[in-house]
Amino acid sequence: MSNADIKAIEGFLYREASLLDRPDLDRWMELFTEDGSYWMPGTEGQSDPVNHISHIYDDRVMMEIRRRNFVHPRSASKEWPVRCSHLLGNIQVQGQTDAGELVVTSSFHVIVWYREEQRIYAGTCEHHLLAEGDDYRIRRKRVDLINPEAAQQSMVIYL
Repeated sequence: MSNADIKAIEGFLYREASLLDRPDLDRWMELFTEDGSYWMPGTEGQSDPVNHISHIYDDRVMMEIRRRNFVHPRSASKEWPVRCSHLLGNIQVQGQTDAGELVVTSSFHVIVWYREEQRIYAGTCEHHLLAEGDDYRIRRKRVDLINPEAAQQSMVIYL
């Protein structure tokens, strides 16, 4: 993999983080394939999202429902502003799946300001990316918190 490819992947992940910081869930969802999923396991080392409890396990339909609830003018989440700051690092291409997806891992720190309270999340992400022309699309995003077993307050935004 060339340095140009790695820079393009980093740029894609930074663009995703920027959309979540705004938060612009409409444009963020466009980064996913039609069969894309977002998964945040509820325990460390969790092997699958179906047979175990997860903090979030959304396919495109659930992402759309969550997005609509987030932007709806009468939504309770609209009573307080949501402000985010994503910091990404240690972005590495781990390889490729049999389906041709690039497996990319990264570390993150996210600070969320919501309901007059600052929340801090940290962990690692694993993206499965499909090349699409000069860009990428997310087929799968897994977010592993460093403290998944801890009680988490209501997550009003994707990390």
